[in-house]
Amino acid sequence: MTPLLKAEGLVRCYEGQKTLFKKSGTVRAVDRIDLTLKPGETLGFVGESGSGKSTLGRMLLGIDPATEGHVSFDGKPMPQMYSPEWRALRAQMQLVFQDPLAALDRRLTIADQIGEPLEIHGLAKGYALKERVSALMEQVGLRPEQGARYPHELSGGQRQRVIIARALATSPRLLVCDEPVSALDVSIQAQVVNLLRDLQEDHGIAMVFISHDLKVVRNICDRVAVMYLGRIVEEASSDEIFAYPQHPYTKALVSSVPLPGQSLQGRILLKGEPPNPAHRPSGCAFHPRCSAAIPSCAIDVPALENTAPKRRAACHLLNKPLSGKVA
Repeated sequence: MTPLLKAEGLVRCYEGQKTLFKKSGTVRAVDRIDLTLKPGETLGFVGESGSGKSTLGRMLLGIDPATEGHVSFDGKPMPQMYSPEWRALRAQMQLVFQDPLAALDRRLTIADQIGEPLEIHGLAKGYALKERVSALMEQVGLRPEQGARYPHELSGGQRQRVIIARALATSPRLLVCDEPVSALDVSIQAQVVNLLRDLQEDHGIAMVFISHDLKVVRNICDRVAVMYLGRIVEEASSDEIFAYPQHPYTKALVSSVPLPGQSLQGRILLKGEPPNPAHRPSGCAFHPRCSAAIPSCAIDVPALENTAPKRRAACHLLNKPLSGKVA
């Protein structure tokens, strides 16, 4: 099956700020990412804050340009941002934002904002537009009369449903969900996650789901990629990741998820803090915090290699050490 989305060698660098006496180093927010996403599949990205998840999500949509590498959608290279081709492609790729109140215009009614993508892409107008907006609201569990309200008149969960309805307006083939439930109460989180899962099953939408909440990721994702300091350190099916994590960092993340009837004695506590991205450690970036690190971890960068069918990991304990230069 031809991948709907494919990324090869993605790198995103940000230049450090200059001061009177020094300049901070270049930050590689995304560093050598390769991935594929099949139609109808959900790929989750997890990791600590600052691991590059949100930046990667914007790059996959062409919103954030790549310093190196390229993205292809449906077998074709991603057009340059703001070009006519890119604007036309935006109807097939949509972003679900983390903060719905910040993503919505407080001066426009809910109905106007849901219908805006349809007007921009010339998909509906007049009575057909109103009918499509009403159908979208009903699809995400909103009442038609709520269309006359403004964002501040809705609850957080209702606003997130508006964001989802607006993203679905153009019948996209890809949704990139950037922490879509992190700002919601736990009970509302479950409702929104179930809504997204049902919509994906009904319409065959492919999703990139970015989150730091492993319980949510386990519930909705087919595959999971674990990121650390801009790189993927492990990728496998959701069941394999949570049942048999391989990378030491993945093991620590999975052990932090509380399970009913299970004690916290087996929890793995990481030492120290994530390193400064502007001053990346040599070799494996995780080695200063890894209790299983060996001498080669501080020298060579582990390659992301297959450790089993449809499973990859980047760890010297699992792979052969590199003989090349330090990255």
